[in-house]
Amino acid sequence: MARRAFPRALAGALAGAFLGAVAARAAYAAFTRRPPVGDAETWARTNHRGEPITLLEGPAFVAGAGAAAAVIPGLPGGVRVAALLAVAGGGGLGAYDDLYGATSSKGFRGHLSALAKGEVTSGAVKILGIGATGLAAAAVTSRDPFDVVVNGGLIAGSANLANLFDLRPGRAVKVGLLAGAPLLAAGLLKGDPVPATLAALPMGAAAALLPEDLGERAMLGDAGANALGALLGLAAAVTLGRPGRLAVLGTVVALTAASEKVSFTKVIAGNPLLHRVDMLGRRPVEQAPTPR
Repeated sequence: MARRAFPRALAGALAGAFLGAVAARAAYAAFTRRPPVGDAETWARTNHRGEPITLLEGPAFVAGAGAAAAVIPGLPGGVRVAALLAVAGGGGLGAYDDLYGATSSKGFRGHLSALAKGEVTSGAVKILGIGATGLAAAAVTSRDPFDVVVNGGLIAGSANLANLFDLRPGRAVKVGLLAGAPLLAAGLLKGDPVPATLAALPMGAAAALLPEDLGERAMLGDAGANALGALLGLAAAVTLGRPGRLAVLGTVVALTAASEKVSFTKVIAGNPLLHRVDMLGRRPVEQAPTPR
């Protein structure tokens, strides 16, 4: 049965990747001409080299992935609604933190400690908001209360974890592609176009924006990274059985907890294989940026 259904799953995956990529590139071109909020300076930041960069890649990913999820054929209504909730929650709250966030509190511990003292940081708003939208997305696709909690944690936790990797050019996108690949493969092997499409869609949108990221002209920021992680979390929730989802959720929680104590950048730099993957497509430290 799975073998006979494989062509349908492959067609869904190709459609998801194609629509996601085309919509994301179109959104990026439109937003660089006219940003969704404010002007170009509103989205301008300084990267790890001290060079100017734009955060408009994030809204482009959110708009592109959201548009693709809204129009792509073959998704059940509940899954489509869940995808839109995940991308809107992660992207919208991430954009809020990008534009209005303060850096005085960092990480889960910092934001929740501030909240315990009565200080509502933009990060705390984002954490609670993405948690709520993650649970809402899970409730649309799950009936069992336990599964709703697990899937909601998976969506929200993946959104936050993806953002923790957005510290160097292309890193969050590469992590997203590596995480999405086994989900895509699982959907194809099942012969089920729904999980295959859900995994391929954010992968296509992210891959289409990767040249801007690696060229150090743009970065995902909280908006794009949170939305990318949330969509991959939803894909995992729809694709995997309960044991698989619990294993992935445990990994997400463990990595998030480790990030409070350990620098992912230092760990990656200290591992030859991870460092090679991390540097793939990036320019050396001394090289000037590629012009537009």
